[in-house]
Amino acid sequence: MLKFLLHYGLHFGAPILLAMLFKKEHRRKALYIMWCTMIVDIDHILASPVFQPERMSVGYHPLHSIPAIAAYVILFGLTFILPAFRIHAPWWLRPICLGLLFHMFTDWLDFALWH
Repeated sequence: MLKFLLHYGLHFGAPILLAMLFKKEHRRKALYIMWCTMIVDIDHILASPVFQPERMSVGYHPLHSIPAIAAYVILFGLTFILPAFRIHAPWWLRPICLGLLFHMFTDWLDFALWH
C-alpha cells in the first residue's frame, strides 16, 4: 500500500508543487500539461507482459529509454539556453520536459526503493 501511495503520489501530487515554479498565469496549465505527460506510459503496452511489478521501466520501454531521457534533458536545457540567444521556446515546452523527467525519476525511485 505504501508503494502505491508513494508512486502515484509522486506521479500526480508532485506536479502540483512543480507547477508553483511557473508564472502565476501559467501554473494551472503547467499542472495539466505535467499530468498529461503520464501518457508516456503508453509504451508499456509494447511489453509482454504489459505489467510486471519487478521490472524496471527506465531503460526497458522505448519512451523510458536512455536516449529518450537524454532527449528530454536536452529539450529541457534548451528552454533555458535559447532565451539567452533571443530565441524563445514556447513556455509549455518546459512543463512537458519537466513532467517527463520527473516521471522517469519517479519510476526509477519506485524500483530503487522496492527492489
